[in-house]
Order: sequence, then C-alpha cells, then structure tokens
Amino acid sequence: MDLDGVRTFLAVADAGRITEAADELALTQQAVSKRIAALERDLGTRLFVRTARGVRLTDDGRTFLPHAHDLLRVARAATTALRPERRALRVDVLGRRLAPADLLRDFHRAHPDAELDVVTLPDADAAVAAVRSGAVDTSFRAVAAPGRLLPDEVAAVRVFDEPLQLLVGPAHPLAGAAAVTPARLAGHRVWIPSGGGDTEWAAYYAGLAAAFGIVLDTTGPDFGFETMADALAASAEVATFVGERSRLLWPAGHDLRRVPVRDPTPVYPHSLLWRRDDPHPDVARLRAHLGRLPAPGGEGTWVPPWTLSPSRPQGPVENEVIVRWTGPKLR
Repeated sequence: MDLDGVRTFLAVADAGRITEAADELALTQQAVSKRIAALERDLGTRLFVRTARGVRLTDDGRTFLPHAHDLLRVARAATTALRPERRALRVDVLGRRLAPADLLRDFHRAHPDAELDVVTLPDADAAVAAVRSGAVDTSFRAVAAPGRLLPDEVAAVRVFDEPLQLLVGPAHPLAGAAAVTPARLAGHRVWIPSGGGDTEWAAYYAGLAAAFGIVLDTTGPDFGFETMADALAASAEVATFVGERSRLLWPAGHDLRRVPVRDPTPVYPHSLLWRRDDPHPDVARLRAHLGRLPAPGGEGTWVPPWTLSPSRPQGPVENEVIVRWTGPKLR
C-alpha cells in the first residue's frame, strides 16, 4: 500500500476539503485527488463522498481511519529504528486549525531547515501512548490531575496559555459586546456537541462551566465546524467557545462574532509532551523555541485547579516534570 496515499487520506479526512489538504501537503488538488483515487482502487472501496461543503468519509472510510493511523505509526517506528537522526520530527497537534498547529508553523518559520511530520491523534490517551512508544516525538495536550501519573518516560511542561473567546451569531444578545466576563455567561447556553467525550478539553470545559455557572449543552453529534457555524448564524441563543489562535473560516453572510472573555480570562493550558530519551535533535530546538513565548499562568487568567503548574521548556532535567493525568493508568 502506498503510504503517501495513506498520508493524503488522513489529511483530507482531517481537513474535510481537498483544497485545504492540498495546501497542507503542498500538492495540487489534482495530485491529491489522484492519490485518493489510487488508494481507493487498492482498497476496492470508496473512502469519501463529495458534498456541497467538501468531502466526508464513507462508512468504509471511517472504518479505515484508525488503521491508516496505525500504518503510519508502524512506518515511522521502522524509520526511527534505522535512522533516528535523519527523519522528520513527528508532532501531534490535536487539530490543524488550532493553536498548537499555529505554534508549530511559527517554529518552522524560525527554523525552515527543520523537517516536520504533523499528525492529529484522536485523544490524549492515544497521544501519551504514541509519545511513550516513539510513534511521535512530541504532542501538545492539556495535562491534568487528579489521579494517575504519566509514564516515567514521558516529560511534560506547560508552554502556552490560549485565551478563550465566545463565538456567536449576529442575533445573539452578546454579539455586540466588546468583551464579556465569565460571570456574565452564567445561564447562557454554550454548545459543545458530544461534550468532547472523555478528552482533556471536555474536562476543561466542564470545569469552566461549573466554576461560572455556564450552561454547557453537549447534545447532538459533532458534524464539524461548518455545521456549528450554520447553527450559530441562525440562532439567537447558541454560543460556543473557540481559542484566540484558532484559524476558523465561515461564509461571509454568517457574520459570526468573536467576543473576548475577560476578568478573569479563561485560558486553555497547552503543554508539550515528549519522551525523555528521544534522540531527535529538533525536540530540544522546539522546546527552546517555545520557551521564548510569554510565560503561562499570567495574572487575571483562569485555569482548572488540575492544570499543570506553569514551567518553561528550557533547560534539562529541572523542568522535565512528572505530571498527573486524568486518563486510564498507562503504566
């Protein structure tokens, strides 16, 4: 099976549009379409169907998705065993439109010689397991207590606090606000479809809602941001949270509004995870680059009490802290 085709499949599945996947892969749309068509011929089934908004996975495509991730992990592990010093740095960013991907783009602009392999793993448990096994070199996650320790092999440090914003449609009563306080959101409906499942960001939003009396609506399946944008544009009641650095696009007619949340500012605590004995030289370069960001834990911000205490990714062992984890026990 052509692994380039598998990588292209994952990029299209993540983006939901061939155009965005082509940009991400630095390919033409025609080249992306040809790779997908070749992979579908090899597998003997359709993986995507076209929609008015782009493409979506077929049932067979959804079935193939976790296996595609596994194929690339095995290929990376084989490459690592043979030539660890010459391969790309593998980084999990949760989502290609979210802040960690933006931080990684900044790193690449500062270090254009650094070869990167960017992946999006489904949840923090998968990310921690991938770092521990060497399937990825680093991952951006929110690491938390109470409960269980990360594996001894995995280090983590909080590197970036991303302010949250309220995203609403033009008819929402807060659409014209220059900013809102978390207390002002009490009683308002904030929609997080499916609640994020058993993920670190679901735990974060649940803590935020409990702290400030926000009504967290987790009903309905998550059909992606495009469906969310349609719902926000048509509603005078529904709102959602987005990160300040999230790169989101919506039709001009939707007229969605980003409203800063302040006093205090809820921030999403992004931490960098890496394996302590990872030999890749760009792990240290990435940590040093992130160490030049503003220190997390600033005055006037809010994070859940389980958040990893602020620390910088500079220096050796003293900042490589063992942290507590909310997921299943990993060792």
